[in-house]
Amino acid sequence: FQFFWLSLNVWLFGKTFLLYNQGLQYYYLHQMLGLGLCVSRASASVLNFNCCLVLLPMCRVLLAFLRGSQKVASKKTRRLLDKSKTFHVTCGVTICIFSVLHVSAHLVNALNFSENYNEEFVTLNAANYRGEDPRKLLFATVPGLTGVIMVLVLFLMCTASTYAIRVSNYDIFWYTHNLFFVFYMLLMLHVSGGVLKYQTNLEEHPPGCFNPNKTLRQNLTVPKAFEELFPDYTTEPFPEDLPVPEPFVQNSFMRVCSEEPKFQSNFPETWLWISGPLCLYCVERLYRYIRSNKPVTITSVISHPSNVLEVRMTKEDFEARPGQYVILHCPRVSALESHPFTLTMCPTDTKATFGVHLKVVGDWTERFRDLLLLHSNQDTEILPIFQQRRYPKLYVDGPFGSPFEESLNYEVSLCVAGGIGVTPFASILNTLLDGWKCYKLRRLYFIWVCRDIESFRWFADLLCMLHNKLWQENRPDYINIQLYLSQTDGIQKIIGEKYQALNSRLLIGRPRWKLLFDDIAKCNRRKTIGVFCCGPNKISKILHKLSNSSNSYGTRFEYNKESFS
Repeated sequence: FQFFWLSLNVWLFGKTFLLYNQGLQYYYLHQMLGLGLCVSRASASVLNFNCCLVLLPMCRVLLAFLRGSQKVASKKTRRLLDKSKTFHVTCGVTICIFSVLHVSAHLVNALNFSENYNEEFVTLNAANYRGEDPRKLLFATVPGLTGVIMVLVLFLMCTASTYAIRVSNYDIFWYTHNLFFVFYMLLMLHVSGGVLKYQTNLEEHPPGCFNPNKTLRQNLTVPKAFEELFPDYTTEPFPEDLPVPEPFVQNSFMRVCSEEPKFQSNFPETWLWISGPLCLYCVERLYRYIRSNKPVTITSVISHPSNVLEVRMTKEDFEARPGQYVILHCPRVSALESHPFTLTMCPTDTKATFGVHLKVVGDWTERFRDLLLLHSNQDTEILPIFQQRRYPKLYVDGPFGSPFEESLNYEVSLCVAGGIGVTPFASILNTLLDGWKCYKLRRLYFIWVCRDIESFRWFADLLCMLHNKLWQENRPDYINIQLYLSQTDGIQKIIGEKYQALNSRLLIGRPRWKLLFDDIAKCNRRKTIGVFCCGPNKISKILHKLSNSSNSYGTRFEYNKESFS
């Protein structure tokens, strides 16, 4: 996809470059600025295109609507919506690359405006006189100053978006990324300067025409007919800055100009590109703010092993599908910062409770945990509703769609989780516990890899209840559970008699993915299997590669991966 997108932008760059390099309306401006004009305008067209599209993947409500509606009936098309984050990042990288080209070209243009100042075309010049300091064009004009500030804003957003900064300090990424609104406001001001102009009267003054009201070279003999028609004509030197057009040198006959060239600033097309997506995004943010303005009611908070916190809550008229996620915002933790969490329990017709599991790994989750737990020295704590006044206000935005909604739409699904990446599958398992016959899914392979034995306790009860339910309904083959303990000092078992069903499915080491895929393909010949992964990138890459590889059983694997947008 990245290669296709780069090729598309290079094609757009080339088309615009040729337009400004060969277009007659830009003849005189091209003579003054050279290739700097073509590069700056070509890169600007690419920037307009990407600044228009970079906001669309962030319209979460729109994506959730398209995913859940019948407008997108094709499963393959819905899977493209799962690439929204990748598309957003690709557009962002493209903006950074072509911004460097755009800035470099305009630095050359500022120098050429100063050195090639021409008194014949005063309105065409951005400089006020020959030899004017180019820094004045950069810091003393609206286009120049807004451009400099936009470069600084883009630099902050780009550097703060790197993986190292996002992991070490998410706050920096969050606050700098919200500078996008400042960037778009400056962009609208940036294009209002009208520095670059084009000729409007090509019929009356075609480029290279003979203008008897202007000067010619000193050694050029003036025809008598022209002297009689134009008595004020004088033979002064031809301006050195403007080369003589080739048609005038080579042809004995030339068109005569009927008037002086007239120039007009280009219409700021950036407004047309970004106004629609920006308004759509603002309307969606307003809708999300209104929808999430009412705080939820926290019913219980449970502290699980390995620094995992479970929050159960209710909210009026809240509906969600298995696999979706929500965004939590706690004003007492941070006034502006919010974070996405996958739903591990969805509301149903019989119960209105929904919940999330979050791993305490950063400043935000640490402060959130301290506010929720009244006694941090206790390992497990279930707080009743009558103590609700002690909970901080919590706002929920969502739900939003994710690839895991499709796991119930395959006849066979393979779900692979790494550590806390099990959360999107928990809501699916809870849904199957309530009833599995209404879904297309008829066989589920569930693979869960953890580093420590205690992590399996997060959903051990849920797995055992689902296992027992399927045995009672004479469908023990409906779900295939495999638990892998990747790090251990010896053979360990999940403590407790009630977990015997899981003890027999606990394996030491890491999965042998190739053998696992071959075994699943053999047992499900000529079927399409949905592969869903939420975990480390290393596992994700292996599964993606194996899903794309062929097998001798005619089985096709379709890969899906969790990606918060």
